[in-house]
Amino acid sequence: MEFGEVKLVEKSKKSFRVVRSTQTGFASPATHYTEPRIDLNDVLVANPSATFYVRVIDNSFTELAIFEKDVLIIDKSLTPKNNQLAVVIQDGNFNIIRIDSDSKQEIQLWGVITYIIKHTL
Repeated sequence: MEFGEVKLVEKSKKSFRVVRSTQTGFASPATHYTEPRIDLNDVLVANPSATFYVRVIDNSFTELAIFEKDVLIIDKSLTPKNNQLAVVIQDGNFNIIRIDSDSKQEIQLWGVITYIIKHTL
């Protein structure tokens, strides 16, 4: 791959649907409860080639309701809007901030947080 050449990541073409069994005799009373699997990539990711998952390693961002072991879904292709959460690079480290359109501070944007998956255990 040469410098400047872009390769896109494709979504999986696998089908994760639950296959209904072929059975003889009486049907199980629970067969109407079978549902297809939910693929979180299909539901939560709009741009797979620019989306990253990051697990939070400490409780430094509790004021933003982001806690240790939460998973952030970050889209690098989005432009942040006022009051959105974003990952920025400050002093060579990743940091999470709330975008303030009135701020005069220059930031180095890494990506916009689109979802926070909460850790409950």
